[in-house]
Amino acid sequence: MPWSEQFAEFWTERHLCVLSTVRADGTVHSTPVGATLDLETGIARVICSGGSHKARTIRKAGPDGAAVAVTQVDGRRWSTLEGRAVVSDDPDRVQDAVRRYAKRYREPRENPQRVVIEITVTKVLGNAG
Repeated sequence: MPWSEQFAEFWTERHLCVLSTVRADGTVHSTPVGATLDLETGIARVICSGGSHKARTIRKAGPDGAAVAVTQVDGRRWSTLEGRAVVSDDPDRVQDAVRRYAKRYREPRENPQRVVIEITVTKVLGNAG
């Protein structure tokens, strides 16, 4: 996807995000997260514990992934990334996500149950570039 300079800057500045998933009953579950966006591949990543509600919900969707949205807001600027999410516990993919998280936020605490939610971005909304 072609990203503007303002959009790229917004997704590298330190902002907390909200990840929204859809429960089996059709209701939305939203939770605060740290998210990173790989501007080259269009993949957003969220690290979390493998037993978390968000990870379990996405895993239940199967190999095609789950529809999700991750949003960040800074005053009047906002951006939402929509896409399909999958969960990976592959050590190399998790470590890559941890490295990206540490660069944008801070070094995360140790978590032997850590997984990465990988979101293939299919749609971008917002006014942040």
